[in-house]
Amino acid sequence: MTDTQNNETIAALVEPFDSTVVSERAYASSNSSYFMISIPRDEWVPFAESAKAIGFDTFSDLFAIDHFTDAPRYEVVLNLVSMRPVERIVVSTRVPYDDPVVPTLTNVFQGANFYEREAYDMMGIDFPGHPDLTRILMPDDWVGHPLRKDYDIGAIPVEFKLGSTGE
Repeated sequence: MTDTQNNETIAALVEPFDSTVVSERAYASSNSSYFMISIPRDEWVPFAESAKAIGFDTFSDLFAIDHFTDAPRYEVVLNLVSMRPVERIVVSTRVPYDDPVVPTLTNVFQGANFYEREAYDMMGIDFPGHPDLTRILMPDDWVGHPLRKDYDIGAIPVEFKLGSTGE
């Protein structure tokens, strides 16, 4: 399903990919818009390569979302920008709880390196083929992934001292 009525670039980009879902979205803070493109996991790398080849060659961001009660549970989101003409696409793929794996984009966009490490560290998404998929924010011996919605945050007791009034 596509919503690419007046955009030849987006139409050309999604045409070879049968399972894409495209919708044009408006920014809340301006009159500008962008295209949200959902693709299956197995088309993740080929789609990114095609996007780069067609002009979306500026990697802006990559992150993961935990949709806790939905299936597939996790969503990996990629933001790409074309400078000529200035356009943005947001590409996403969903992966299940029991198989949180998305192929790395580091061979397409070197800038994805640290973003994929963060998604691995905080959400537990595995990126096969990544050159150094190690924790980036949490200590190496940390157990679990703190941004998962089922992560037990635990509790650390806080001891309050008397106020500074000398009482």
